[in-house]
Amino acid sequence: MAVPVAFFALFFAYPVTAIVGRGLKAGGDWQFGRIGDVLARPDILDVLWFTTWQALASTALTLLIALPGAYVFARFDFPGKQVLRAVVTVPFVLPTVVVGTAFLALLGRGGLLDELWGVRLDTTVWAILLAHVFFNYAVVVRTVGGLWSQLDPRQEEAARVLGAGRFAAFRRVTLPALAPAVAAAALMVFLFTFTSFGVVQILGGPAYSTLEVEIYRQTAQLLDLPTAAVLTLVQFAAVGAILAVHAATVRRRERALKLVDPAQTSRRPRGAGQWALLGGVLLTALLLILLPLGVLVERSFDGPGGYGFGYYEALQSVGAGGSSTFLVPPLEAVGNSLRYALVATLIALVIGGLAAAALTRRAGRLVRGFDALLMLPLGVSAVTVGFGFLITLDKPPLDLRTSWILVPLAQALVGVPFVVRTMLPVLRAVDDRLREAAAVLGASPLRAWREVDLPLVRRAVLVAAGFAFAVSLGEFGATVFIARPDNPTLPVAVARLLGRSGELNYGQAMALSTILMLVCAVSLLLLERIRTDRSGEF
Repeated sequence: MAVPVAFFALFFAYPVTAIVGRGLKAGGDWQFGRIGDVLARPDILDVLWFTTWQALASTALTLLIALPGAYVFARFDFPGKQVLRAVVTVPFVLPTVVVGTAFLALLGRGGLLDELWGVRLDTTVWAILLAHVFFNYAVVVRTVGGLWSQLDPRQEEAARVLGAGRFAAFRRVTLPALAPAVAAAALMVFLFTFTSFGVVQILGGPAYSTLEVEIYRQTAQLLDLPTAAVLTLVQFAAVGAILAVHAATVRRRERALKLVDPAQTSRRPRGAGQWALLGGVLLTALLLILLPLGVLVERSFDGPGGYGFGYYEALQSVGAGGSSTFLVPPLEAVGNSLRYALVATLIALVIGGLAAAALTRRAGRLVRGFDALLMLPLGVSAVTVGFGFLITLDKPPLDLRTSWILVPLAQALVGVPFVVRTMLPVLRAVDDRLREAAAVLGASPLRAWREVDLPLVRRAVLVAAGFAFAVSLGEFGATVFIARPDNPTLPVAVARLLGRSGELNYGQAMALSTILMLVCAVSLLLLERIRTDRSGEF
């Protein structure tokens, strides 16, 4: 536990505490009265209200649209099912900047809806809600569908034999069994949408602001650290409560249910109703997931002189079309992101692997507190972490403000929880008697780990690496502060291009987003090929 604790203390607790302390201190004294002053401001209350109700609306809309898909993936067997499962999961690993860009190409000025019917939905709440459904569709399909596929259908069939109608049997038998999974999925979606940043920043315009966006605005644009510190504490408290409820829901699901092999519950659709349901889910996937991504790709090739590679070619030069957005060719962001993500993945695997190994010893409050520590980066604004890096890691012996390693360190903080959650179930499944036998035969602890644990968890390590790589590749909130102008990452480069007017900047943003989408999709497809049955589910 020593190395992960030191890593989180130095690169998470220290920067976050410093930025919050600087905001709440004046003349060396704590000014806790600022919390009430900030929360009493009408503009801040509007931000809190919008953050909460859009997260609730996004969660309800996602459940409404995704639950039929969860049923189809759980109960139906049809050609192309695995490919479609990978396709609907692609949005979840996409950076939020790419999601926002894709919906901007579909719903924004000059987008598909604007060209066909003269309708624009960007800078409206509907664009934000639809983008959140797009992003979180796979969370519901995987969380609820994974459990649904393991419920014994004979229980519902028995209820129907005893006279219950189809809906009554579902409501009284299946729904209570699914309720913990539905609640867990809803809480996860609410968490992701409550902390939404890139989607709201790109699609919401100045009229809409979530807590995360407001923290960024107060920190980077207004330099109002007291307000940003208060909002950080509010977000941390809210997300902490959400994670606590989520953990309790997951534990309830694991205790209450007896599951069967998914292969026993899946069959081909029967009857017109089931085929219609399958067709509806396929149509939803086409319109909700494939269409925005397809429009994004189409816009990246649609240049002023017709379709071609003009925007991609412009990525190779500095100041194309008179633009001074970058100090280096935007295409260099691809190499930068790949290098940063690879280093961040390595760091996340080392820190997360050690943490998962420590957590296999289920004993006492110390281990439970350590487990909670690993999840903290999901509950604190990435903007706060990034800005905290700048004001704390600027003095020897840790003067890293101009070092390239700062970006992978911030990205690794987000990757570690994914590594731990992927590796921990597999490590706990390893029989301790195998390690004991190796020790009796004279193996050192290191050799026992290499000869016993590593062969059994190798596939989980690869899955964890895939998740950490995809998450690191798309990290934006912290990276936007610490990425150097001459070494931008792909999400930062896309945001910069979208922040400037001009058709060329817009087209280059589409091209860079397409490249980032393809890299993430390839990572996910490779992950799907190597994942285990258990570790591949959310």
